[in-house]
Amino acid sequence: MAGETPSFATRLGWRLEALAFDVFSGLLRLFPVDTVSAMGGWLLRTLGPLTGEHRIADLNLRLAFPELDDAERRRILRGQWDNLGRTAFEFAIMDRITPESGRVEAFGGDRVLELARQGRPIVMFSGHFANWEAMAAAAAQAGLKLRISYRRANNPHMDRRIVEGRLQSGIHLFAPKGKEGNRELIAALKRGEILGFLNDQRDNAGVEAPFFGHMVRTAPGPVRLALSNDAVLVPVAVKRLEGARFVARAYEPFELEKTGDRARDIQAGVARVNAFMEARIREAPEQWLWAHRRWPVEVYRKGKKSPHP
Repeated sequence: MAGETPSFATRLGWRLEALAFDVFSGLLRLFPVDTVSAMGGWLLRTLGPLTGEHRIADLNLRLAFPELDDAERRRILRGQWDNLGRTAFEFAIMDRITPESGRVEAFGGDRVLELARQGRPIVMFSGHFANWEAMAAAAAQAGLKLRISYRRANNPHMDRRIVEGRLQSGIHLFAPKGKEGNRELIAALKRGEILGFLNDQRDNAGVEAPFFGHMVRTAPGPVRLALSNDAVLVPVAVKRLEGARFVARAYEPFELEKTGDRARDIQAGVARVNAFMEARIREAPEQWLWAHRRWPVEVYRKGKKSPHP
């Protein structure tokens, strides 16, 4: 029940989880950046294919790229686990993976700064590409006042570590809930802050739009905020070059059309968001997070020829 006090066992588990995270992160920080990244890649390349998520990722690839042969699909799956493992381990050393360290090349920040100087409200969106944390580092280095919407961790001790870690990079995290949360997001836009969203996951209450030839539901929040506040929508993506080195890029802004039909305008905006995500995924499919159920159940039922790699 909402508001129910967690049991002693739950609170103890939370503290033990946070302690384990602190110890493990401390150990990782003893090693060079490329070693940490490589260890994470090796671990998930080894363990990932043994999980149920591997079957989900394989089925997702069959839905998105039905033309791929088995060998190419296995290559992408192996690359996906390598990238995800690297990203997980790199979390402990993100203060060393920055533009200042030479590990993140940033492009397009001047375009966003110019929009900010013009007084335009800005909503940025991206997806789970490569190490998506590198995008925040690039934004902070460019001097952007960024507030990222995120889902609060169930463990409050872990949530505090996540928030504090981002603050070190100059990034404010915000977990909006209900009307009060929406008001805070609007207030942030009016203060000149840039809102950021990862907008590539399934949202059962979202708006339907095409994605790799299938209709999926996508959260309309960024599009709605942009339309309601005359904001420009800026797509952003990051790509892993080699090891723990990245390119983060802000693309040409979207000026959303207002026809007077709000529902249609939102649907059109969400369709553009999905089209951007699909284009970036096609460029480097092994660097996207395939191990989640992005498509509706009925699409999986139709396309489920063989769930096993």
